[in-house]
Amino acid sequence: MYPPQIVLPMKEELTNVGFEDVTSPDRVDTLISENKNTTDETLLVVINSVCGCAAANARPGAKLALQYSPKKPSKLATVFAGFDIGAVARTREYTMPYPPSSPSMALFKNGQLVHFIERHQIEGVSAQQIAKSLIDAFEQYC
Repeated sequence: MYPPQIVLPMKEELTNVGFEDVTSPDRVDTLISENKNTTDETLLVVINSVCGCAAANARPGAKLALQYSPKKPSKLATVFAGFDIGAVARTREYTMPYPPSSPSMALFKNGQLVHFIERHQIEGVSAQQIAKSLIDAFEQYC
């Protein structure tokens, strides 16, 4: 497990712009369950990471998408790989059949995974390109 002094500033990059810091499997279940019980709400979950591509691209890409998209998810949440072990494991159950990867981003609508960005789609890609992928998904599903 990563030390808190490394992880907390990276968590704050997302929580400071409205993401809920999810640390337990039960809270993941609650968020997905609440999302299933709605007709038009969407949930974006960012599986955060200490990986260099997360710091350089994923978190800034998510923030840019939220800043520039006219349509946005109803709820924002983040779990941290290598730190929020149970919450990440539960999130990955909901993102099947995609293999575990971090960073990654999952958009849910009505409790169903409708868009997923895997680590290999983040590595070597600019924050602006990640934001564009998210904005396109927001436009379609939010």
